[in-house]
Amino acid sequence: MKRHYLLASDFDQTLSFNDSGLVLSEMLGINSFRERVAALAQLNLVQQGAELAYLLAHDPDFRRVTRKDLLAVGRRVRLKRNVELLGRMLAQGIDGHRFDFYVISAAPEEVVLSALEGIVPADHVVGTRFQFQEDSGQIGSLLRVAAGYGKVAAVEEIRARHVVPRDQVIYVGDGQSDIPVMLHVNRGEGFTIAASEAREIAQIAKRTVISDDALSVRAAARGDRRVRSEPDPRAVRGSGARDSGVGPRADRLADDPRRCRRRRHPAGRRRQRLATRESRRGIAPDSVHSPGRRPQDRSRRGDARGFRRTDRGNRS
Repeated sequence: MKRHYLLASDFDQTLSFNDSGLVLSEMLGINSFRERVAALAQLNLVQQGAELAYLLAHDPDFRRVTRKDLLAVGRRVRLKRNVELLGRMLAQGIDGHRFDFYVISAAPEEVVLSALEGIVPADHVVGTRFQFQEDSGQIGSLLRVAAGYGKVAAVEEIRARHVVPRDQVIYVGDGQSDIPVMLHVNRGEGFTIAASEAREIAQIAKRTVISDDALSVRAAARGDRRVRSEPDPRAVRGSGARDSGVGPRADRLADDPRRCRRRRHPAGRRRQRLATRESRRGIAPDSVHSPGRRPQDRSRRGDARGFRRTDRGNRS
């Protein structure tokens, strides 16, 4: 049966290599951008991921930014490989399934629109929105922040508009601002993909993709365990893999339950623990019974050395 899916993705460092705020600060010659973001994060004044929006609305150094500046930042952002191809493939459908591709980002909406111009339709981009002053063109007020729970609201609004079941929602993200929406999608039995090895998000996502190719998202959504990326080949790791996921050994460990300790049958583990415990106590391994098997009488089997017990009075 063909299904209708919603695939929503973050932008900064998920579809791109850059952080929009860092590119903007370098373009305008503003120093200590990372320090200002870290200070806001320590204060817990804004939602994680909304630090740039707060600086643009309240910091004197950033308030002079105009809409033209944000569009210029978008043109400087370097996208990952095959982002355009991913958009075309999702629009055409994969294996007969329909996909609606949306980009939900805490970055300013003008930055995302400029970077994805001709790749993603403008009405499929949800970003932080500002109201600009008519006389100077500078930022006047903040209208919407697509960070933290703002992404949850955006996903729910899009899902309701397209009438997509909650278990057919796919979300791709890389940072702490994506944690609330990933938890929300997981709760609805959807599918989450982490584009970062950060522990906070990799533990929540059902798949982890480390690649400079946007098509790796498609492979992860289809359930492939391993994706190669050039020039940095790394893996898509699932919950069953035990090592880095690269090479033939990783394939055997991930796919063969007999060779993976985490997926070994529990009865086998119990038998091994019982045998180890009894051997330390000096009892023969063949006298240890296994779960599901009838216990054996040790007095009839023999002593710890394996000899059958006899009456000492009859040894002469």
